[in-house]
Amino acid sequence: MKYLSAYMLAVMGGNTSPSADDVKGILGAVGAEVDDAILDKLMSELSGKDINEVIAEGMTKFSSVPSGGGAVAAGGGGGGGGGGDAAPAEEEKKEEEEEEEEDEDMGFGLFD
Repeated sequence: MKYLSAYMLAVMGGNTSPSADDVKGILGAVGAEVDDAILDKLMSELSGKDINEVIAEGMTKFSSVPSGGGAVAAGGGGGGGGGGDAAPAEEEKKEEEEEEEEDEDMGFGLFD
């Protein structure tokens, strides 16, 4: 994925046909290791192709993949109880927010 991302970054920068060295330069700039076999495979797959056409072709294939959107929304909950439970709900929300903040990094960088 990092190889394709670096390739696309080069394309977005104005290089319509990035070379393997261009991709290596981008990956090297962020300190990512490069596996030449994977990079060579990507370059051979994209050789002579317009990246916009490759993306468009992929989108048509992707549109036929079922996404599981057929679930029915759950009904409304029961009536509200007494007002004494407000403080514990706020504590639970704070705990959830802290967990989300911890998960943002997930222990790896963009190009690991």
